[in-house]
Amino acid sequence: MRDIRNIVILTGAGVSAESGVATFRGPDGLWEGHRVEDVATPEAFVRDPALVQSFYDARRAKLGTVGPNGAHRALARLDSEWPGELLIVTQNVDDLHERAGARRVLHMHGELKSAWCLACDGRIPWEQTLADGPTCSACGERGLLRPDIVWFGEIPYRMDEIDAALQRADLFVSIGTSGAVYPAAGFVQTARYLGARTLEMNLEPSQGSVFFDESRIGRAGELVPAWVDEMLGGTKVR
Repeated sequence: MRDIRNIVILTGAGVSAESGVATFRGPDGLWEGHRVEDVATPEAFVRDPALVQSFYDARRAKLGTVGPNGAHRALARLDSEWPGELLIVTQNVDDLHERAGARRVLHMHGELKSAWCLACDGRIPWEQTLADGPTCSACGERGLLRPDIVWFGEIPYRMDEIDAALQRADLFVSIGTSGAVYPAAGFVQTARYLGARTLEMNLEPSQGSVFFDESRIGRAGELVPAWVDEMLGGTKVR
């Protein structure tokens, strides 16, 4: 038995799916009728920017129809009450962690409510359409804003911060992820190699289940609140 002080949590699409946010990878590798190659690569944006912009405009608008679920709220409670270091690294581009009240959140794949200006390299909060080529409020250039989303072939954000947190972690927790997309899929191996305990909570075992000390199978909305109760109730992790 040893005390847990520093925690890194990785969340994926399975957390937000219970709120009604469609997962990116659907049947046959499609998401809402689009191939990944058509809407989630730099090449797709060059080839058909109107299609890509409209795709993410629709996803951004969808956020107004969904809200945080029990898993988001439980993690926000842990964020608020946990006395040690805690970092929620999310692969999700929605804002449901923040709307639930979490503050120690890092979006490694970007955010729907942010736009990236290709002229000045600035990131600005954005909630409207990008399809009409709006003006960047930072530099004044028009028509050069794209979704602030990490597409396939691009490097996830703030990897140095994530690596530093994993270096200090006593516990690594993965929630609602398939374990199929790197570099996030490799976090458990890094954490385990550095001596952290590892726990996954998922609807089914992930592709990296073998690397976890414990797997809890079920809905995030049920598993995560129970786990947070354990952590804040003083339970120590073996």
